Amino acid sequence: MYEYQCSQQGSGIYGYDYLIIKEIFDESKGTYGYRRIVEGLKIKYDVVMNGKKVLRIMKKYNLMPNYIRKSKKKNKNERIEDNVKPNLLNRNFTTDAPNKVWDTDVTYLIFKGSRAYLSTIIDLYDRKVIAYKISKRNDNKLVMDTLNEAISKRKDVSGLILHSDQGFQYTSYEYKAICESNGITISMARKGTPIDDSPIESWHSLLKKETLYNNDITSLENYIELVEEWIEFYNTTRIKGKKVNKKKGYKKNDK
Repeated sequence: MYEYQCSQQGSGIYGYDYLIIKEIFDESKGTYGYRRIVEGLKIKYDVVMNGKKVLRIMKKYNLMPNYIRKSKKKNKNERIEDNVKPNLLNRNFTTDAPNKVWDTDVTYLIFKGSRAYLSTIIDLYDRKVIAYKISKRNDNKLVMDTLNEAISKRKDVSGLILHSDQGFQYTSYEYKAICESNGITISMARKGTPIDDSPIESWHSLLKKETLYNNDITSLENYIELVEEWIEFYNTTRIKGKKVNKKKGYKKNDK
């Protein structure tokens, strides 16, 4: 549950309005119109919000019951172009302290036609995993759960940059609202340019090499179990080598 905050500073307040409206809408199993949302805000948060404002936010973020939008149904996994952000890293993946730059992505875990999805957030300072989630569904919830867990673990995240590709989850209004309300700046790789997001791409590649391609896996469940064990090993035990950048003369963490 999101705690309603009444700060008028910055753009975060609009993000909180959206998040609490969406929470009540989701709890109604997507059945409430704006009038019941207004009632729900009063009951759950003791917040009085103008009905016109609630309706405006619900329309903007496409929060409406299915029976209303059936005739104009949109693809839920559609990238929202208005929410695409510029690439702030420009392939500079080094940082001098934790909690300055995070990188995130979703990858497939496939075994004999069965698949799951792994959502991961790493800190570019030491390439350690801050949070991850595994699901049988590649949806917004997978990414939001990962993001909320990372925020709850690190807590002081205001001012950090969160880098990703332009996947539909990362251009969603919910992702934007969570980031803005926590002071996180969104950065995105250019469309169709995996090298712009190479740290997390390389990390997922390493994970698969040392789990899927290094074990006699018997099932998808066995694969998932190995992935979870490997992430714990990676974060706590695995020796990380040093690469020397000959041009600049400094060392950086290898995977």
